[in-house]
Amino acid sequence: MMEDGPRNTSAGQRGWFEARNGSGGSLDLESVVQPLALNPWDVVLCVSGTIISCENAVVVVVICYTPAFRAPMFLLIGSLATADLLAGLGLVLHFAFVYFVPSEAVSLLTVGLLVTSFTASVSSLLAITIDRYLSLYNALTYYSERTVTRTYIMLVLTWGASVCYGLLPVMGWNCLKEPSACSVVKPLTKNHLIILSVSFFMVFAVMLQLYVQICRIVCRHAQQIAVQRHFLASSHYVTTRKGIATLAVILGTFASCWLPFAVYCLLGDYSYPALYTYVTLLPATYNSMLNPVIYAFRNQEIQKVLWAVCCGCVSPTLPFRSRSPSDV
Repeated sequence: MMEDGPRNTSAGQRGWFEARNGSGGSLDLESVVQPLALNPWDVVLCVSGTIISCENAVVVVVICYTPAFRAPMFLLIGSLATADLLAGLGLVLHFAFVYFVPSEAVSLLTVGLLVTSFTASVSSLLAITIDRYLSLYNALTYYSERTVTRTYIMLVLTWGASVCYGLLPVMGWNCLKEPSACSVVKPLTKNHLIILSVSFFMVFAVMLQLYVQICRIVCRHAQQIAVQRHFLASSHYVTTRKGIATLAVILGTFASCWLPFAVYCLLGDYSYPALYTYVTLLPATYNSMLNPVIYAFRNQEIQKVLWAVCCGCVSPTLPFRSRSPSDV
């Protein structure tokens, strides 16, 4: 496979690599025909995918089999968990197909699955942010049919756009026949990855603006409650700081996981060492690992169901106190 590079580099060291010019090449999500020895980076991605799948499968099962979890907030959390579950499965399946069942057609399908799932994950995070903002901005009218309708519209748009992005490489927009058009993630083209990166930055900008607005609303509400109940200024400060710290952790986690890979996708090309792609892609997968902890396992209702299932002492169908997304 090495066209111009050193001849002493074995194919077994490349895994998802396909070196083009002796520099290491781009991360190859296209299956290689000959048998490969395990690449440590691929093993790490596969293990990450397994953990991601297990975590999010728990969330999906809990939400699907608990009748009380039909509120818009839980539908959006379920959408996020489903997207991350598919992302984890995509990582595992792609590892299996690359090393054990090499097939160009199947490889394109797994690449499409990864693009769809990660796009749906990021889009679901945006939908959750919008829902949190509206639950504070329109607190009096949040629990209405309009909210349910709006939630379904966001879900349709989220998954519709994600499936369209994922179908592009499967339908022919790939660089299998034109290696010079490849991006840092083969077989995605450079233009395709630029579109995905620009879309991410647009989503991140909207989320940042919404969380700034949420912080302002939280501060204003905390101040009003403190005045009405004659709380001390220190109590108001502690409450506000706690709310802002939570929002900072949420947005900071998202940014630290995805920004390195998004920036590298804009700046890099197929000639860059694949090591750079691994180093930036791995943190992006960790976002799907942290999402259940941030958005699901911190939720008190989901905690109750998990404890009930583990202990077997409380029915998971018991009614719960209705909570707004701003409480999550």
